[in-house]
Amino acid sequence: MTEQSIQQIETSFNLLAPRGEELVQRFYGLLFARNPQVRGMFPEDLTHQKKKLLASIVLVVQNIRTPEKLMQPLREMGARHAGYGVQNAHYAIVRDTLLEVMGEMAGPAWNTNLAHTWTEALNTVATIMQEGAAAATKRGPVSTAAGSR
Repeated sequence: MTEQSIQQIETSFNLLAPRGEELVQRFYGLLFARNPQVRGMFPEDLTHQKKKLLASIVLVVQNIRTPEKLMQPLREMGARHAGYGVQNAHYAIVRDTLLEVMGEMAGPAWNTNLAHTWTEALNTVATIMQEGAAAATKRGPVSTAAGSR
């Protein structure tokens, strides 16, 4: 990413961060309204899930200048998501829903260029997560020692 793109991500997220809880609330509301087939992949109580999503977005934004720090956490996240039944097509659904909610909440600060920059960033995140999912699928389930849980 260019310095300008990084600054756009940071600046726009600083606008949205104070409304982070609202962002994730609106995100899940829209996600499930438009894609009811994915609702079963999530727990009934979304309280913890909302916190995890917001923390993941914060992690990406805080480390956007040092992307090497994101590789392992995002691959691990992708591996976990594979276990929940997430398919590659779901990443675009999540991306597009998140972009729409961010655009609505950012108001006039949101424009085509900013949408493109965020799309690029979220596509990169998805690619890394998909790499982790693919690697986990090839390894198969992790076995546990006898008697341990």
